[in-house]
Amino acid sequence: QVQLVESGGGLVQPGGSLRLSCAASSSTLDYFAVGWFRQAPGKKREGVSCITKSDGTTHYSESVKGRFTISRDNIKNAVILQMNNLTLEDTAVYYCAIDPGCFFFRIGPAQYTNWGQGTQVTVSA
Repeated sequence: QVQLVESGGGLVQPGGSLRLSCAASSSTLDYFAVGWFRQAPGKKREGVSCITKSDGTTHYSESVKGRFTISRDNIKNAVILQMNNLTLEDTAVYYCAIDPGCFFFRIGPAQYTNWGQGTQVTVSA
């Protein structure tokens, strides 16, 4: 199985930005669709964004559309989530995952089990 490591989280004020990275050490991420998910305290994990492997089509949840951008960094073998104009509601632990066809992004991640440690994003004034 491909092991992914998330990084880049932190504490930011509302309106600020963060850049999350999802890196793979053992495989080339170009071969996979990759999704970003998040789980806020007391809430279910939800899909945030996904990028396909074939043509790099991107998908976003309605709550982040226009503020977040997912992309690939092929030099670093990583998938990046650029988060701008952050709000208090974006506070959560963010996870990335191999997501063939962006399947779990579309139907919900409840049945996905191979989560990493995630990275904490806290938006606070």
